[in-house]
Amino acid sequence: MKKIIVVIALTVSVLSCKKETREIDVKEKNVTTIKKDEMPKKKVLSPHATAMAMIGDAHIHIDYSSPGVRDRIIFGGLLSYDMVWQAGAHNATWLETNQDLIIDGKTLPAGKYGFFTIPSKKEWTIIFNTNWDQHGKDDYDEKEDVLRFKVKSILSETTTEHLEYKVKKTTDTQGSISLAWEKVLIDFNFIVQQ
Repeated sequence: MKKIIVVIALTVSVLSCKKETREIDVKEKNVTTIKKDEMPKKKVLSPHATAMAMIGDAHIHIDYSSPGVRDRIIFGGLLSYDMVWQAGAHNATWLETNQDLIIDGKTLPAGKYGFFTIPSKKEWTIIFNTNWDQHGKDDYDEKEDVLRFKVKSILSETTTEHLEYKVKKTTDTQGSISLAWEKVLIDFNFIVQQ
């Protein structure tokens, strides 16, 4: 009977406490106090990430959610080949540039774009779309594409656990953008229009 009263009293104490939580081990009669800001946080499976660089006067910024491989087959498994992918998790990945860029011989005007891809086994289609603010590819419409081109994919011996973008400066007026995930790498060059 005493044990039941102690457990009830401790339970009431825990419920009435606003700034602390208590873990009770009835068998050992131990009470551990953990402050709320010390509580273990849930691990984010696809953390928010950015990649950016200044090339001359051009500021190139990529914003995306970075999913993990987590022992899955990504390309040709989780993501079907030859289907549009938002090139990240959750919301569509977007790229913003304050200067016109020349990519694959075509002009990408300064602005903010949804960045989509169509992965295939040997080459990918890269897509810049005017609709940058959408969940996944839910509202993707090919009619809103501003620029499309193809790049060869490169297979790597090592696994990139989390999707990673890089924007690199190669000269004062040129740079490259790369995407790596699982064992696949794609990259393409651009020129800042003067």
